[in-house]
Amino acid sequence: MASLSLNEKDRAAVDRFRRDVLEASRTGVVLVRFTATWCGPCRQLAPLMERAIAAVGHPRVSQVVIDIDENRLIAEEFRIQSVPTVYAVVGGRPVDAFVGVLSERELKAFIEKQLALLPPDAAEADLEVMVEAAAAALRDGDAARAADAFGQLVREHPDRADLVGHYARALLALGQVAGARAALARLPADLKDAVVQQARAALALAEAAPEGTDLAALEARLAADAGDHAARHALAAAFLARGDRDRAADALLKIIADDRDWENGKARDTLLKLIESVGLGDPWSVATRRRLRQILFA
Repeated sequence: MASLSLNEKDRAAVDRFRRDVLEASRTGVVLVRFTATWCGPCRQLAPLMERAIAAVGHPRVSQVVIDIDENRLIAEEFRIQSVPTVYAVVGGRPVDAFVGVLSERELKAFIEKQLALLPPDAAEADLEVMVEAAAAALRDGDAARAADAFGQLVREHPDRADLVGHYARALLALGQVAGARAALARLPADLKDAVVQQARAALALAEAAPEGTDLAALEARLAADAGDHAARHALAAAFLARGDRDRAADALLKIIADDRDWENGKARDTLLKLIESVGLGDPWSVATRRRLRQILFA
């Protein structure tokens, strides 16, 4: 798109296009939405595009809106015949397009399709390495190191809700229920992020645990009566409050093995909530579910 023979207005428009579209598309997806003030469908598409981009929530997606009446040269370059028309530009060239109005779900799918074309971002890759290292520390029982790492990541990336979920889980493993509650309270109640949902499930379990439980007293009750399921369930809750999911699961599985219908399956319900809070695909959850199946179908 030569600019030597252009008037000042067209030259400025071309320069903006090069900066905001061509250069920006070297590292991200740029959605170029051609529109016009007199176009009704254009006004219908605008908020749908905004919501779809927000729903995808990817930092490497941007939108550039071009009025065809104010930018005839660029519209002609793209051979725009009707509006609204949206082009996806990646790597300095158009890679996909659509004409008309799509649903929010279709727009989201369109954007995600273009994101798949991007090469991996080095900074994002480094971030994910740090997230996995902190998550590994939590899995290995080093909750203090995990909480420090996730706390720092949350401060550096406040827009990443999943990091808040990981941080809350680490705080719960340290027994810091109030801190985990405060961290999760900053997030929208209807957020569907899987890590956040697991953290909220873990918080609910921790909040249900009795405060100031005397472990020695409960263990003494069990020593006197191994069939005291109420004491064993309270002990499991106390272990959960301390972030000790292994001993909590052992206690709950013992109740289920002895009396699976105790209190209408209360121990099983608690165990399933614990598994949900860890994540169904987590190796610990898979192993615990296997132990539960062996008991139920023995």
